[in-house]
Amino acid sequence: MFQRAAFVMLINVLFVLVAPFPVWAGGGGTAAREGAAIVLASFGTTVPEAVGSIINIKKRVEHAFPDTPVKITFTSNIVRSVWRKRQVDAQKWLDQGIPKEVLYVKNIVATIGDLLESGYKDIIVQPTHMFYMEQSYDLEQYVNALSGIRTMKAKWQPFGRLVMGRPALGRPGSVHDYCQDLEKAVAILEGDVRLARREAAMLVYMGHGNEHWPTGIYAEFAHQMHQLYPDVVTCVGVVEGFPGIDQVSDCLKAFKKGKVVLKPFMIVAGDHAMNDMAGDEADSWKSVLTRAGFDVMPVLEGLGSNDAFADIFVSHIKDAANDAGIALK
Repeated sequence: MFQRAAFVMLINVLFVLVAPFPVWAGGGGTAAREGAAIVLASFGTTVPEAVGSIINIKKRVEHAFPDTPVKITFTSNIVRSVWRKRQVDAQKWLDQGIPKEVLYVKNIVATIGDLLESGYKDIIVQPTHMFYMEQSYDLEQYVNALSGIRTMKAKWQPFGRLVMGRPALGRPGSVHDYCQDLEKAVAILEGDVRLARREAAMLVYMGHGNEHWPTGIYAEFAHQMHQLYPDVVTCVGVVEGFPGIDQVSDCLKAFKKGKVVLKPFMIVAGDHAMNDMAGDEADSWKSVLTRAGFDVMPVLEGLGSNDAFADIFVSHIKDAANDAGIALK
């Protein structure tokens, strides 16, 4: 009797261990679909007013590929944890216009897994980060790890092609010249320059930066702005790393006191933009520059709300699809 019970238990355990694999691999209960899917991987934001920039990018991508499913994921663990806590009072946030896909946002593994369970084996992960730094590096490790899965039988291979596009200002490497990506972004930001001209102001951007990654791309961006718009003084700094607000202030002091248009050089105008950039605290960029004698005009708008800038990601998705031989509809 005991041997029979033990045998039944062993069979049940083996079933639990083995049964999920054909489903995950696209076999068994899940038929492979024709076509590909897109995952937009944003850093994310906890600020409800800033969510619109991310949704705008998604709308631009959906407009470009109307027959391709587009999903959102947030790469920031902290941001996702905030939205997870808000799910307890879900209706409050939904009534404020927060999309369900943001309130219930998942990590990259779960988002890709959902698409796989729906039968999509060709997936493009497009980061909406500014440049290839820590967040994009970590994201690529997930993509490479999942795409590197090799099953013993080819028919259980989970993915056809799982690839990652490049951020807004590109990435190091020889496949796509990041200098060309940078030039495209600088040309798109002509509207910011026109605003500075109308206000007879200098233009200051606040980027996110990183304390663990070189931030020279910001200096290159500032140089390109000087080259293309020599009549408008443009300075760029970052919240984390170099150059910071002290370097920006020193840069501006070389010019006469006057007005400064202060904008986030970020996809969303979230917590950093509202507090570190435009807040009333003594150490905010607005406060520091005001004490230095400048008339500061903060503009709380993320780059994702700029249709032309959002279309950079559409272009990079097309490049990733062409490079991988993926057909998008």
